[in-house]
Amino acid sequence: MKKIKITNSKSVFNFSSPYIIAEIGANHNGDITLAKKLIDSAKECGADAVKFQSWKPGSIEAKEVYEKNQSYNDGDGGKKHFGSLKEMVDKYYLRDEQHIELSNYCKAIGIDFCSTPFSKEEVDLLHQLDVPFFKTASMDINNFDLLKHMASYKKPIILSTGMSTIGEIERAIKTIEDAGNNQIIILHCISIYPPKYADINLNNILMLQKVFDYPIGFSDHSIGTSIPLASIALGSCVIEKHFTLDKDMPGWDHQISANPEELREIVKEGSNIQIALGSFKRVVSEDEKEKKGKFRRSVVTAKQLFEGQIIKEEDLAVKRPGTGIQPEEAIYLLGRKLRRNIGEDELLNWSDFE
Repeated sequence: MKKIKITNSKSVFNFSSPYIIAEIGANHNGDITLAKKLIDSAKECGADAVKFQSWKPGSIEAKEVYEKNQSYNDGDGGKKHFGSLKEMVDKYYLRDEQHIELSNYCKAIGIDFCSTPFSKEEVDLLHQLDVPFFKTASMDINNFDLLKHMASYKKPIILSTGMSTIGEIERAIKTIEDAGNNQIIILHCISIYPPKYADINLNNILMLQKVFDYPIGFSDHSIGTSIPLASIALGSCVIEKHFTLDKDMPGWDHQISANPEELREIVKEGSNIQIALGSFKRVVSEDEKEKKGKFRRSVVTAKQLFEGQIIKEEDLAVKRPGTGIQPEEAIYLLGRKLRRNIGEDELLNWSDFE
C-alpha cells in the first residue's frame, strides 16, 4: 500500500488516520480578519489544514463569462450574492500580500496552510510560501500544462476528480508522473453544491483504491457530516470539507459548508471511525478475554449427584460463570463416575471425576 508523506509530520495511505482539510476557499469574503477567525476556528476544531483558493480576476474566467453575469444573484434577494460576477471576484480574491500574511498566521498558530492555484503564477507564489502540497481543482483535471508546472516542484499533489471519467483521471496522473512526480493523492469528488445522495457514489472510493496505486480521499460538497464520515469508513485518508463560521453569511459556498460544530464532529468521529476499523485479522482483545469468565457458561449439576454415580445428559446444565468446564466439553463427562457428592446447581471440575 503506497504511503504519501503529505507534510513533515504526516503520511497518509488508504485507511490511515484521516488528514482533515478545512476548505475556506473564498468564505473569507475578502476580509483578512474573517480569514484569521476561520483559521482560528479550524484549528480549535482539530483540522490538520486550512485551504484557500489562489486566483485573480484573470485566472479563470474569460471576458465572455463576466459579460454574461452582470447580475449575479442567487434568487434569494441578493442575500448570498451581490452585483456582477466581476464585482464579487474583485472583492473576494486574495492578494499576494494576503497570502503571505495568512501563511505566516497559520505557521504561528500551528496549522497547515495550503491553497488551490489556478495559474502558473499562483503555483509559483504558493511554492515560495512553502506549502506542503498543491491541491488541484476538479476543473483542471485536463489542464495538463498547469499539472506539469505543479509537478515540477516535486511536492505532493492532491488531485480532485469531480466531473471526470476514469480515462481523464488516468491521463492526469500520467501527466504528473511523466513530469517526474509520483506523490499523488486522489480525491473522489462530485462537483455539485450540494449533490444528490444518489449521485455521490461513495463506492467509487473502493473502486479507485483498486484501480490506482495511490491513496484515495474524498472532497465533500454534501450538507452535514454523515457523508464524509461514511467515506472514512471506506478508507478515505484525506477529507476536504468547505468551512464557514455562519452558513447564512453572504458569499458563494457558506450554505454548503460545515460550521464549527460540524467540523469538530468530522474530526472527532472521523478519528474514532478510523481507530474502530482496526484490523482484518480476527483478534480477541484482552478486555474481551477478561469478559469470558463472566459472560460465558460452564457445566453445572442439574440436580444433586452422589459419589460413584455415572453421569448422564440429564444430570448436567450450563450456566454462568464461564470459569469451569466449557459447554462444548460436556460430552466428555457423559459416562464418567463421580468422586464425591455434589449439590444441585454447582460448577463441576475435572477433578470431580475418576
